[in-house]
Amino acid sequence: MSQIVTQSSGGASPRAARYTRVAIVLHWVIAALIVVNVVLGLSADSLPDAWGRPAIDLHKSIGLTVLGLVLLRILWRVSHPPPPLPSGYSRLERVGAHLAHGGLYVLILLLPISGWLHDSAFKGAQAHPLRIFWVIPWFRIAAIRDLPAGPKEVLHGQLFALHVWLGYALYVLVALHILGALKHQFVDREKELQRMGLG
Repeated sequence: MSQIVTQSSGGASPRAARYTRVAIVLHWVIAALIVVNVVLGLSADSLPDAWGRPAIDLHKSIGLTVLGLVLLRILWRVSHPPPPLPSGYSRLERVGAHLAHGGLYVLILLLPISGWLHDSAFKGAQAHPLRIFWVIPWFRIAAIRDLPAGPKEVLHGQLFALHVWLGYALYVLVALHILGALKHQFVDREKELQRMGLG
């Protein structure tokens, strides 16, 4: 499959090159799962007790799914280079776009990894086996799981703080990403949203 997809209408010039269908699907599925996980993460403490544990388990399942999907997305991107940025981008905008995309990949990787590490330090892990969507058994990281209770409890708190701050950083970067895309679409009149399959 060709990475760059172009379409033309009559005698008009070709529209902006698009990502491949696989890249577009992975982009939007990962984005949707992250939104769901943000809602679960922020609301879990306010849910009734009977719903709290299932919500946390679902949050973990989605996080591990996102980890697998973003690894797949990175492999796809390496083997299928993205379409070139529109020619109207300034040099600063090009650098900013590359840095933002790189930062998003790093954060989307680190968030589920930090959550997995945090869960591996959970003192109640033995009573709550980790299962993806309550079906697929998953392992906790033995080097953390097998620590003595005291150090493990301290690490559990530290990893939770790291997970939360990585989440805040992702919120900021996603907001900048969305604002940048909207600016290019509606102010610069570039076909930015069409590159990712919208319109």
